[in-house]
Amino acid sequence: MTPFNFNSPGAFARTGGVADLVVYLHGFRSSSKSVKAQRVIDMFSQAGLSSHLWVPDLPASPAQALALVEQQVNTRLESQPNTSLTFIGSSLGGFYATVLGELHTHATVVLLNPAIKPYDDLQDQIGKKKVYFSEEEIEFVPAYLGDLKAMEQTSLIDPQRYFLVAARDDEVLNCDTMLARYKGAHQLHLLGSDHALSDFDEILPFVKLALGMS
Repeated sequence: MTPFNFNSPGAFARTGGVADLVVYLHGFRSSSKSVKAQRVIDMFSQAGLSSHLWVPDLPASPAQALALVEQQVNTRLESQPNTSLTFIGSSLGGFYATVLGELHTHATVVLLNPAIKPYDDLQDQIGKKKVYFSEEEIEFVPAYLGDLKAMEQTSLIDPQRYFLVAARDDEVLNCDTMLARYKGAHQLHLLGSDHALSDFDEILPFVKLALGMS
């Protein structure tokens, strides 16, 4: 495995088992067919927990992406108010997972090389772009940068609900910025790896503990 440092403010493994609803949020220009998303789907399937997991294909519009997830989550909470929640977010999905984690303050949040300031990172992505792992295209318009800025959460109510995986050799996002943003969270600092977390299978034991999977 890639060498790593693991820092934890206290009890790390999620107690009480897997959350009733686990939402996996993919990154920019990605989809439910991404390598990590499919690996998480397989992991839940093998554990007999597929009914707990939802992996939506998110629209390019940040406002629409957040509304899509919030509608599903709120519908579930209206019918089952005691539903427990976990959000898993990769890259831009990690930014969304943080927004949702601060809206649902009892949720567990797992972050995989999360975007910290996507309204800056995505300025060169304006226009029509091909979606990875798909034949589809998205159109990312300048207004979306403002939408991302508007939904930004600049602090964490309870950092200990967050588990961060941050790769030192991420070629897209800055590792130190991730570590600083989630100070006080459980942190798996990979001293190598890459933005895609190509060694994701080696990281899964930590992710399983954070999710409450034995």
